[in-house]
Amino acid sequence: MNLNDRRRKLLFAGLVVVLAAIGIYLTVAAPAGEPDDADARSGGAPATSAPAGPASPPPGIEGTVNAGDFDIYRLLPFSRQEFATAADLAQRFVSAYGTYRFDETPQTYAARLSGLATDELGAQLERDAATPGLLEERRRNEVVAESTATLDQVRNIENNSVVFVVTGMQKVTKSGSESTENRRYAVTVAREGGSLKVYAFQPADVGQAGDTG
Repeated sequence: MNLNDRRRKLLFAGLVVVLAAIGIYLTVAAPAGEPDDADARSGGAPATSAPAGPASPPPGIEGTVNAGDFDIYRLLPFSRQEFATAADLAQRFVSAYGTYRFDETPQTYAARLSGLATDELGAQLERDAATPGLLEERRRNEVVAESTATLDQVRNIENNSVVFVVTGMQKVTKSGSESTENRRYAVTVAREGGSLKVYAFQPADVGQAGDTG
């Protein structure tokens, strides 16, 4: 038993010597300054928090609604800038629609509307302006019409379009006599190809659904 105890002690001492030698070898063999596995995985730099990305738009309005700073555009499918652009577009369209001369071609008239309306609506307006009876009547009476417009209200808002009620105020000279006439229109402005265009319009008392899909 004493001999066996002595052998076990010698064996343990030998293992300690071998492990110590291995540790010394690894320390000497590793290149100076080489990062360990943990440092390699982190790029050798101290850990830092990731930079904050751009803030996401708030999903809605939380908390108590305050009339003093209530932002309705947070709840609508159009931004403030888009609404302003659409309103200006509707107003300019009605002004241009009601402005014409007896001595201009239908193409000239349609060109004033081309940047405001969709291609389809613009083509329809050009065909209407080229109606033989209408052209003859304007030329015979030397009709000159000038129009301005006022925005009256927002009638309807959809995901892709907004309908404005616009009043066109037209001053007409016909056979040397002047007259004025006011007409209200429902004008649908819709997104098309990344921009806003007048998609449809008709007398305001008829109304229209407005959304284009």
